[in-house]
Amino acid sequence: MVKEIEFRIDRRSGVAAYQQIVLQTKQALRLGVLLPGDRLPTAKEVAESSAVNPNTTLKAYRELEREGLVEPRPGMGTFVRQSLAQPQAAADSPLRGELAAWMDKAREAGLEPDDVTALVASLLQERYAGHGASAARSHSRESEERT
Repeated sequence: MVKEIEFRIDRRSGVAAYQQIVLQTKQALRLGVLLPGDRLPTAKEVAESSAVNPNTTLKAYRELEREGLVEPRPGMGTFVRQSLAQPQAAADSPLRGELAAWMDKAREAGLEPDDVTALVASLLQERYAGHGASAARSHSRESEERT
């Protein structure tokens, strides 16, 4: 079954169209919109709906394949191999509800989307600083212990 995911390409963002497709696919995987076994839209379908060259979509799908997230099946399409979804980020999770309420407050306070993005980005950096590095160090130590 083809999941209804529509890629939105912002040509003014400074981010390459194929990278936008990769990022939007990963977001859909994180939010549980796309699940293992779901078929992604074909390059032709994406070209028709988003006005991008089919090769752009194929490049994005190849990157997702290299990361082990999707797999091409000749003659059938490209299918999701694994989910990135966390139960805490599901559409019906309490955390999402709290975030939605906070977003409503931010909008009522007059914050524009760019203000919210900047605020969230600064807090992400502050709260998660070194988080990725410590995870990488931990993975490296585990690898060394096995050898």
